[in-house]
Amino acid sequence: MSLRSRPSGLVAAAAAAALILPTAAAPAGADTYRDMQFWLDDYGVEEAWETTEGEGVTIAVIDTGVDGGHPTLEGAVVGGADFSGGGESSGAPVTQAATEHGTLVASLAAGRGTDPDEGMADEDLFDDMDDDEWDEWFENFEADLEDAYGDDWEDEIDEEALDEFYETREFPLDEDLEESGGDEEDEDTDPRGAGVIGVAPGADLLSASLVLEDPNPYGPGTEEQIAEAVTWAVDQGADIINMSIGSGVQDWPESWDEAFLYAEEQDVLIVAASGNRAAGHLSVGAPATIPGVLTVAGVDEARSISRDSSSQGIAVDLAASSEPLVGALPGGGYARWEGTSGAAPIVSGAAALVMAAHPDLSAREVKHRLVSTADSQGSEGVDPEYGHGVLDVGEAVSGSVPEFSAADYPTLEDWIRVHRRADAEDEQAHEDIPEAAGVEPGPEGEPRELPRAAEVGGAQEWAGPAALGIGGLLVVLMLTGAVVHLLYRRSKHQ
Repeated sequence: MSLRSRPSGLVAAAAAAALILPTAAAPAGADTYRDMQFWLDDYGVEEAWETTEGEGVTIAVIDTGVDGGHPTLEGAVVGGADFSGGGESSGAPVTQAATEHGTLVASLAAGRGTDPDEGMADEDLFDDMDDDEWDEWFENFEADLEDAYGDDWEDEIDEEALDEFYETREFPLDEDLEESGGDEEDEDTDPRGAGVIGVAPGADLLSASLVLEDPNPYGPGTEEQIAEAVTWAVDQGADIINMSIGSGVQDWPESWDEAFLYAEEQDVLIVAASGNRAAGHLSVGAPATIPGVLTVAGVDEARSISRDSSSQGIAVDLAASSEPLVGALPGGGYARWEGTSGAAPIVSGAAALVMAAHPDLSAREVKHRLVSTADSQGSEGVDPEYGHGVLDVGEAVSGSVPEFSAADYPTLEDWIRVHRRADAEDEQAHEDIPEAAGVEPGPEGEPRELPRAAEVGGAQEWAGPAALGIGGLLVVLMLTGAVVHLLYRRSKHQ
């Protein structure tokens, strides 16, 4: 199976959906990023933190690479590897159409937060610059945008927002902060700090970096990369593997059987995003369709299924927030984004909390606690959009659950025994057809129809920009490089 992508449309989609947030704009005491994380309260995450923050649990993020140097991920990434042929052994982000995706995902699973005052700048910092200094700073800022989005960056950035920033020297979030009272001193400072924080801030992360484009300019295709990354993650001691990637088709290549079965045999829980309708994927695709995988759909803040960011199907187990989201960007910045790629790490973090609170549970029993405590939504029973319902982390960690029945949770081992054996028997039957019978067997080595490259949507259609969602959020400011310039200018004129 080939997981091809359409690079020509990826950067534009990502840019239209992500709101690059300023890392040095918020006044001291304001915590814009944490305030955006409504699921921490709505899903009972903060309640669960009274029991555990996920210490001792390891989550592997198989994605485009994770920037472990981001302030909110400092100390979180304990191991990494590259499977693309074009990355670093640390599992750092690999250059591709959605380079930022893995860092966004990792921050929602196990971000640590940051010091409340870290990266903050005085509100009048720009006012201290004369016109020449401001013009020079702004030119450097535009250079940062070009570095992030390429030569065509002006096509990806909201021109009106950029012009307004130049004319007023005010960050676009300033008005929002004033309306929310963010300019007032906050006496109830979160003891866990500021910035984006993951659902399991005490868990460790492993980063397996991939290139989700076929052909991969650096070497192996996605099929091979994913199989190797899953096996590596298990060998490195992962308890949970997060896969915010997918193919858009239900079948998976037989070469994945061994890797995913290995994870199952080693009692590793795999969490996968259901996919995004906006990418043309109306139904859940692999790896989310593989038996044993915990498949996550997406909902908005009102708990309504996301019409743009959530594929449906019988494989869906439960739903979590896919819009609006906020996450960390490589280099130290933050962004607003949306998609089931963000819902999956929220659930991975929740699974880490359950594992830490109940260390004797198997992966299937952890899955049982998550789905059986979900807040029921949609049709009675298991809904094709919501699954068992919307994630309730507090109940999953501390609540009562129905008795676990292994029969309710099919395994990949059972599926392989039934389906792959049948395929092998069909192939053998073809080989045994007498020549005189006049019957031609099917293609050798293809006992069942597998996805063709022309039929498969790109993994990155919802691993990257489609996971980031649909436009409607202004792409404005601000990249880490801008912060460096800010602090440089400030120190220069002190």
